[in-house]
Amino acid sequence: MFSKSRKSPNSGSVMPATGARNTPFSIIGSDVVITGNINASVDLHVDGRIEGDLSCASLVQGADSVIRGGITADTARLAGLVDGSITAKDLIVERTAQITGDVAYENITIEQGGQIVGQFSHKGAPPAGELKLIASER
Repeated sequence: MFSKSRKSPNSGSVMPATGARNTPFSIIGSDVVITGNINASVDLHVDGRIEGDLSCASLVQGADSVIRGGITADTARLAGLVDGSITAKDLIVERTAQITGDVAYENITIEQGGQIVGQFSHKGAPPAGELKLIASER
């Protein structure tokens, strides 16, 4: 009933179950609530609710999803509610997203209607004090 693998109906070969080591992504369904931090080396698709920090390679958040905690990802496509800081190389904020928290990014796209309340900082940009120093040297 709860096997780690299943037979493919067409080939008879064994296929890995969802969440196996060679699966490139994991899904957190809309009926799932997780309390605690998540650290994944694979891509995540979140439709449920997370109460804790989340770190993964790539994140896709569904429109009805809620994440209350910090997010760290190489790429993030956010469409639901986020209450926490976000650090991402490539960030896409969809029109349905509601974000409260500071955002650090390299590349950002915000669709019309997407909401962010917090401070933005470009990753790799020199701190404000260094900006003044550079400007005064000219």
